[in-house]
Amino acid sequence: MKHKYFTITFIFLTIFSVLTVSAQTRISAAKIKGRVLDETKKPLDFATISLLNASDSALVRTAVSGLDGSFLFENLSAGNYNVSVSMVGYRKLKTKDFTITEASPAKDLGEISVMRDNKMLGEVTVRAVKPFIERKIDRLVVNVESSSVATGSTALEVLQRAPGVTLDQNDNIAMQGKQGVLVMLDGKQTYMSSADVANMLRNMPSSQIETIELITNPSAKYDAAGNSGIINIKTKKSNTVGTNGTLTAGAGMGDNYRGNGGLSLNHRNKNINLFGNYNYSTREQGQNMIIDRIVSGSNVTTYFGQTGSFIRDNDNNNFKAGLDIFIDKKNTLGFLVNGYLNSGSELYNNTTLIGRSFTQTDSSVIAINDASSRYRSMAYNANYKTILDTAGKELSIDLDYSRYKGNENTLYDNHFYNANGSVTAPSFIQNNTPSIINIKAVKLDYSMPFSKTMKMEAGLKSSWVKTDNDFQFERLLNNTWQNDPGRSNQFIYDENVNAGYLNLNKQYKSTSVQLGLRAEQTNSNGNSITTAKEVKRSYIDIFPSVFINQTLSKNHDLGVSYSRRIDRPSYDALNPFMFFLDQYTYNQGNPFLNPQYTNNFELSYNYKKTYSLTFNYSLTRDVITQVLLPDTAKKALFQTNENLDKQINYSMNLNAPISLSKWWSTSNNTSVFYMGFRSPNLRGQELNSGRVVLQLNSQHKFIISPSITGELNGDYTSPLEYGTLKISSQYGLDLGLSKSFMKKKANIKLALSDIFDTREQKISSAYEGLNYNLVQKNETRIGRVTFTYRFGKSEIKPERRRSTGLEAEQSRIKN
Repeated sequence: MKHKYFTITFIFLTIFSVLTVSAQTRISAAKIKGRVLDETKKPLDFATISLLNASDSALVRTAVSGLDGSFLFENLSAGNYNVSVSMVGYRKLKTKDFTITEASPAKDLGEISVMRDNKMLGEVTVRAVKPFIERKIDRLVVNVESSSVATGSTALEVLQRAPGVTLDQNDNIAMQGKQGVLVMLDGKQTYMSSADVANMLRNMPSSQIETIELITNPSAKYDAAGNSGIINIKTKKSNTVGTNGTLTAGAGMGDNYRGNGGLSLNHRNKNINLFGNYNYSTREQGQNMIIDRIVSGSNVTTYFGQTGSFIRDNDNNNFKAGLDIFIDKKNTLGFLVNGYLNSGSELYNNTTLIGRSFTQTDSSVIAINDASSRYRSMAYNANYKTILDTAGKELSIDLDYSRYKGNENTLYDNHFYNANGSVTAPSFIQNNTPSIINIKAVKLDYSMPFSKTMKMEAGLKSSWVKTDNDFQFERLLNNTWQNDPGRSNQFIYDENVNAGYLNLNKQYKSTSVQLGLRAEQTNSNGNSITTAKEVKRSYIDIFPSVFINQTLSKNHDLGVSYSRRIDRPSYDALNPFMFFLDQYTYNQGNPFLNPQYTNNFELSYNYKKTYSLTFNYSLTRDVITQVLLPDTAKKALFQTNENLDKQINYSMNLNAPISLSKWWSTSNNTSVFYMGFRSPNLRGQELNSGRVVLQLNSQHKFIISPSITGELNGDYTSPLEYGTLKISSQYGLDLGLSKSFMKKKANIKLALSDIFDTREQKISSAYEGLNYNLVQKNETRIGRVTFTYRFGKSEIKPERRRSTGLEAEQSRIKN
């Protein structure tokens, strides 16, 4: 253990020493200042000031003008420079060239006046429409706000249309075929499990989302969790001093009704920024499922034909409120609270026919499962950010606390019938599953520019998680509900993770390099109170990362990256509870799951900063995989999580936005990947699955008039294999129309998703000896209408985007 501490210390000190030596090349007295005004001599705050090399216009440093319009650059190297000033709604301005030397280190540019450009703004309104899919150097961005197809949808439905993103039959999110994605909100980790993340996104209206960022290979600054990368969902922010807001209302109809409404407000003056939003949605959603299964025994083969349907009804309340206090130009104090209050009900109807063939039935089971649920979550954040000096040193501290409380009650009404239709043995059981999760975290981030081309980032974080799940299983005997101690259980899980990271960024003439190192210490204890079984773990891991970007020429860029990552089991996956659909279909946790580790390599090429081609290879050991397996003793099919030996993934992604005319633009994304699973001993037999998969995503935007736009989006995923599952191809087509009026303050959007009602999942077994076919069809063809009205001053600056300490842990909460 000691050599790990020595290695971490040595690498940190080595990098710090290199940074310190490199920092000595700047002129400490160098200073460039000025003040930005509009044509009426009114100060312009939050204008973007770019300091450029006079020789090649290369960017040296950026700044944002203060409330009085002033800006300042310090600690610069000698050289020839000019300054560029830009702001939306104003003409871009560039100053004359000037020189900084040791003899003359200061330059006062005085008052810089910029002019409004109404003509330019008019052109931007018509032409500069953001594409639905936008490729940036280190991530893919889905511009939800600009899409009419996304109107009235939920965040989960929009996410499912993102390139390379898929959801399985249980709404587990995968990116480029790999599960274990870390989902963040506004740069903050949700600390929820995949099931709870899906539940949250299912209840979040798309009107609340601005963009979705897909980050396939994150740096050491991020928590090491998430072998598939990070999905960062940025919620909308109200955009000098004053008040503004947005009012949204929508309705939709498929086989069932849904509706939503929301209000967001933002007030800003010289000293504070107060913001908040509230969104309500109600929805009914249906699903149909068919499972045909054949169980072969030593003397007899049994056929199970199962058909089922359910209706899920949800009422959801999501809210956020925050306050930023600008103490002075260098110090900001912020408070944030967000949460949700959701409730729902589900009614399942399942019929299982059992016999010697699918047409010859000798018995049956009819199960009616009636469930109700309530979920409450509150998260609190306090943040302090300070600029330590004029060179740009920054320190940010976050304190976080989150409490999640959920409860689900399910009544299982099972009736067993003979071939002649007579009842043999009715069964009534019920589950009560209260769950409480408390999360505390403290995070410190420090940023230090050593020169105009070198920067260091460092940070520390500790988190503490405690989950308490009480599974109460009861049977109805003699008209009295009685606890079944053999199936009831209380499971308490405690976890503490302590982490530190160091990032070094160095910019050369045409090359940028980032080296990162993250260390994490994990202490955990899973305690099954009822069975008196504990699983304790304590381990330290090191996660290096390397990012290199090379500008080959004006139009060609090449990037190479490597990172090592970890995924710890979700809290519910460790929980040994059993959940039943009927006595032949159930789900069970696995308290003996180990964390999985991934080495991720990526090569990317960009042409004209627009077209991108990315190659990725990753190898995951002890991969946590959701599997469907047979219970031969009960002739049942059950779902659980297992550590498979390894997962191998090769992928290629091509993104090509194309403007076919002034009124027709497209964004096209193609992914080809191979995902293979290997396990020499999965419940007594070898697993070797995998195949090449093609994913296509094409978005088309049409500018019909200055105020009307249309969209047509299509996606296709070829058949794939995931662990023990074979999943057939999936495809669909969406249509949208958007109309702006009232001087662009109001907007109405119409959308029809899955026009031909083709999106469904067909699943069979990749596990030898298990024979089943599952067809699952959700309600996907839905028509929606959404009205949005923006009021107040549109130029108000948004709330700060900042990352809290509650990120990796919340992503692992599950229902």
